[in-house]
Amino acid sequence: MTVFWGAQVNIRVLAKLLLFGIFCFGGSAVFQPQSAPASDANVPRFASLASSKVNVRVGPGKRYPISWVYVRSGWPVEIIAEYELWRQIRDVEGDTGWIHTSLLSNRRTILITDAQRPLYENPNEESSVILLADPGVQGRLLECDGHWCLVDIAGNEGWLKTTDFYGVHENEKIR
Repeated sequence: MTVFWGAQVNIRVLAKLLLFGIFCFGGSAVFQPQSAPASDANVPRFASLASSKVNVRVGPGKRYPISWVYVRSGWPVEIIAEYELWRQIRDVEGDTGWIHTSLLSNRRTILITDAQRPLYENPNEESSVILLADPGVQGRLLECDGHWCLVDIAGNEGWLKTTDFYGVHENEKIR
């Protein structure tokens, strides 16, 4: 009888350990973002980094390892999924990871891509060029009509074609 009871205890302990392992570690291998509660905002959407040090994780939680660290506040990222207080982001290079919402800002920013881009006085290529922005230059997004966006780069407000930077969806309108 003692052996039988001892076996039952071992089975119970083993079952509890197995359930604990599944609970703690089972989700790290396969994550299902579609089961996550969503915020009121649309996905995908753009945001920016709210801190000069932002850990990007492989999953939505502190128990997931850090993939890389951003060290530039205001960097634009695209939110592509949500899970509780975590947002899956995609950056200008197409890399994805998870960031806590406290490290994101709704402030819209842009990043000049590929080549030097002219910032125009008006939303047409015949208007005066205010400045030439090099690749990697950040700016603040003010408004967009779907083809042109009014931006602020280093205190200079002007217009850029939406194809000349990262930080806005195709045909997106912002007022």
